[in-house]
Parts: sequence; C-alpha cells; structure tokens
Amino acid sequence: MHQDKVRVVFQPYGRTVRVPVGITVREAASLAGIPLEYPCGGQGTCGKCRVTLPGAHSQPTPAELTLLSADERGAGSRLACQTRLHEDTTVEIPESSMPLGKNQILAGRSAAVSAAADPPVRPVPVTMPAPTLTDDRPDAERLLESARAESIEPALLYELPGLLRGHDFRGTAIVASGRVLDFAGGAGEPPCLAAAFDVGTTTLVGELLDLRTGAIRGFASRMNPQTVFGDDVLSRITYASRGPEALREVHNTVVSALNDMLAEMSAQAGTPVKCIYEVAVSGNTTMEHFFAGLNPNALGMVPFVPVARRGLNLDPGRVGVAMNPRGRVYVLPVIGGFVGGDTVAGIAATGLEEAERPALLIDIGTNGELALIHNGRLSATSCAAGPAFEGARISCGMRAAAGAIEAVDLGDDVQATTIGGVPPIGLCGSGLIDLAAELLRKGILQSQGLFLTRDALPGSLSPALRDRVVDQPEGTAFVLARADETRSGRPLFLTQRDVRELQLATGAIRAGISILLKRANLEPAQLDRVHVAGGFGNYIRLLNAQRIGLLPETLREDQFSFVGNTSLEGARAAVLSLGARARAEAISCATRHFDLSCDPEFQTEFAMAMFFPDAPPD
Repeated sequence: MHQDKVRVVFQPYGRTVRVPVGITVREAASLAGIPLEYPCGGQGTCGKCRVTLPGAHSQPTPAELTLLSADERGAGSRLACQTRLHEDTTVEIPESSMPLGKNQILAGRSAAVSAAADPPVRPVPVTMPAPTLTDDRPDAERLLESARAESIEPALLYELPGLLRGHDFRGTAIVASGRVLDFAGGAGEPPCLAAAFDVGTTTLVGELLDLRTGAIRGFASRMNPQTVFGDDVLSRITYASRGPEALREVHNTVVSALNDMLAEMSAQAGTPVKCIYEVAVSGNTTMEHFFAGLNPNALGMVPFVPVARRGLNLDPGRVGVAMNPRGRVYVLPVIGGFVGGDTVAGIAATGLEEAERPALLIDIGTNGELALIHNGRLSATSCAAGPAFEGARISCGMRAAAGAIEAVDLGDDVQATTIGGVPPIGLCGSGLIDLAAELLRKGILQSQGLFLTRDALPGSLSPALRDRVVDQPEGTAFVLARADETRSGRPLFLTQRDVRELQLATGAIRAGISILLKRANLEPAQLDRVHVAGGFGNYIRLLNAQRIGLLPETLREDQFSFVGNTSLEGARAAVLSLGARARAEAISCATRHFDLSCDPEFQTEFAMAMFFPDAPPD
C-alpha cells in the first residue's frame, strides 16, 4: 500500500509529526516547530545541521560525503538539510545542532534611563465638566480641550461616550503628536509603555520602557529565528526573492518572535500589551527591510539600493506588531547599502558626529559596519565579513552559548574557558580570535595563515603543544580539545580551512578600515579613538584582536572603548524622544556612504589584509 506520509519523532524534544514522504529532515523539523542550526541557509555547505537517524533513508548526497566521515555516516550521522525521509523514524538532534542554548546577548551599555522631555506619546490627566443644558458640547470636543489636543483617533470615538460617563469624565488621555490615541478612566495613572528592539542578523534584544519615567520595565532576548533561512543577509535575501509568499514568511518569522518578546516583557511588567503605544526598531538595512515587509531584492544586487533611507512610521496592524493598535512603530533611518539604522544608532550613542578629532566606529559582525568622523565630516561603509565570528563555516565553530570555548591561552598546553564552565562542544568567535593570536605568538601559525608542519615547529615549543599539531588529509591542523575532553566525544580541531575563513572575516574589516581612512587621508595612528560596538566586541580581548589585525595594532589600549549594544541604545533613545529621532534623521542625511565593491583599491587592500600582522613569536 502506498504511504503518503511518514511518522517522525524528534528527540530529545519528544515531538512527533506526520509529514509527506520524501521531504527533508530540515522541512520536517520546521513543521514540528524545532529550530536547528543552518548557517549556510540549508545549502549543504557548512555541515552544522547534523542529526542522527537509524537506518538508511536516502543515499548520502555529495555534500554529506564531503562533510561527514565514513565512520560518522556509519553511526547514522546525516545532515538535516540533505537527508530525505521515506519511512517512520526517530531523529536524534545533538546539542551542537540546537540554537537554543543560553547565548551571550548583550543589552545596552547602561540600565540607567531617564525620561525625555519630548516623548512621542505622553499621558495627560484630564478632568472635564459633565454635559449640562447650558454646556452641550460633544464629548470629543470636551476631551480635546482638556487634553489640549487637536484630534482624536477615529476608533476611540466608538468607545468614548461609555468611557467618559463610566468614569465621571475623569481619567487620562494618551496623546501622540496632538492626537488622542486612548482614554483610561479613573484617578490612577494607567501604564503608558514603549518598546525598543535591536533586530540583529543573529540575535534579537528588546526592552520595555515607561514613557513617563524612562525606567526599564522588562527585558527579553533570543536568537533571530530567521537563521533558518541562512546566517548571512544575502542568503535570506535570496530566499525572500523567491516571491511574495517567501518574503512574507521571512517577515512573519521575525515579527512573531518580537511579538513573543513583547508578551514576555509585558508579563514581567504586569501589564497588557495594549498599554504599549510606541515601538522603535533598529537593525542593519536588510533586517529593517524584512521587519517592515519591504522588498529587499535590490539589496541583493549591485548597486545595493534600499527602498528608503529616512525613518519609517508604520501602523502596527500593517506590520503585524502585537501592541496597542492605535500606536505607531518607528524604524530608524539607514545610511545606504548595507549600512543601516544600527550604524546610525551607534553614531548617535557614541556621539561620533560631535567628535573634534578623528574617531572610528566599528561594529563587528556578519555584516561589519564602519563609520568615521574627520574634520566634521561623517563617512560610513560596510564589509561582508561573513559569519566566522558567529561560528559558521568554522569546523568546530558555534555561537556564544553554553559549552562554547570563549577564551584560549597557550602556555605549556591549551588552557580554555567555556561559557557556563561545562565541557566544550565548540569554539565561538572570541575563542577563535584568542586561538589564532596565540598560535601566531607560539610560531605554530605563520603570518600568511599557514600552519607549520610538525618538523618545522620552533624548537622552544612545549611537547604538549607539539603533539597537538597533527596531519589531516586536508592539511595540518591544531587539536584544540581531544575527544575525551569534549561533551560530544569528538575532538575539536582548528583546520587550515578554518584559518582561511578567519582571514576572510578579519581581512574584510581590516580592508574596510584602510579604505575609509585613505579616503580621509588618515593613517590608523592618527585616530584619537576607536569605538567597538556590538555584543561580540565586549567579549574579545583587545591585544589578541590587534595581534590578528582585526583592530588597528598601532593604537594604545586607552584609545579603544567597547561600547556594547549601541543599536539597542539608539532604539531606546528613539522610542523615548522625538529629538533623538530628529538627530538620527540628521545623521543619516549627513553621512556619506562608500560602497567598497565599487572601490578600485578594495581588492588590493583585501588581499593584503588577508595576511596577519608580522610579529616575532614568543
């Protein structure tokens, strides 16, 4: 009998679904609501979506033959994006394929927030005289006069008679730009809240704020579920370009996550989501397009044109945000190309546009963004650093979650620190930088990015470190953790290919800095200050980042400032202050955008930046 569907049990979740015969494990997991790691967007190039299945469900694809050893395949290891299901089965998901571990997600620099003098929404206590034979003014006019407003939200008119008479014409009007949005009856102060979001390529961070005081009433963070469409923005643009339904899917995925965060934060504050009247969103250009539901196709091809530069004021119903339906959603303005609202927020948060001496802002991430101030002129660019710092395309790479090696020191042997203090399961971005810097210092790795072979290693190298340099079919590699030291029972290697991926990421940012400085006729040593933005920056060790050339090595430690999540900080300012929004718009208009892909020197600079800085080994 022909079987149209198969039964699939996902462990350790204990979740069961019936799915059409022939679909991939990835598609079945999506139907079951189970997220997996897909750094390459399910293209079968990263090998991070490993699962274990008993029996043979389809012949190994070329990608699986390349990325999985014969022993691994023999033990049932397969790739979720490649393996198709043809019979009832159980799928075991290892921890390394789960993106739901406790991640290091950084909020803004300070929890000390104060109320702004010019909030976009303000509560106004009102007491109105009741209608009489000599005062028969309409209810709306009575409220407008008391609230000193100019208009009323039409939807409120349907509720107004009952609200006013039910509370003896006393209460609080919620007013935005001269428009009464809502009316809360009674003598108490009703909640009047706003939410700020940093919508990052990898992570989502949100704060719930009191519009009266500026106090933080709630906080939430999680991984961006859009990673199912790929870890980098171009993979997601490619997916969304399939058509309107695909774009809606990408849009709905992130909005649904933000709505969950709004509900979570409202529960923390003990208030309903209808008390949220303003939301501000900051992110790179692509993330803001996806959130707003704008067509991102033009961002995926030269000359990388966004739909709009100025900030957007959106109706919450239009974008699907679960807040007070009469409120508004503000999306920060962008600068151009892939330089988005998060860079505008970073410039504002650091006061970069007001600096009197040359200063640089660096946002290290999948999409590296750079901004420079010199002689009162702002310029900005972006560089496709790739997801190496997020753990993608690194053989043992992972995000900054429990079990990730976050710091590495090489003495006589490897000394590694993991997030959560548990046995390691992978290597995150800060640990990758540490390891590469230490290998360079020990003379195991050359400035060209090549491992020395065992017989060419420095004579001063300890026997323990010498034993960690091994030959593999793909070339020399370094054993970061042996099989008996890891949680998975598999060794962790840094391979020659991994070093190349790090060189690509580091080289892109380094070349971007070089081009931006050359356009201003500056040398790195002439910079007065370098601001390093983003959560990732707070976990890297400066000397190691300088040793591999990620940050300018000619500057002193006191010339760097690690400023944290300035994207969230900018969103927070924008949701509390109309003046902050005006400042963001002015920064967007005043900043000159440089497209590195059109710069004739970029490829040369990039090739040179692929080399690690020369320095004698320890």
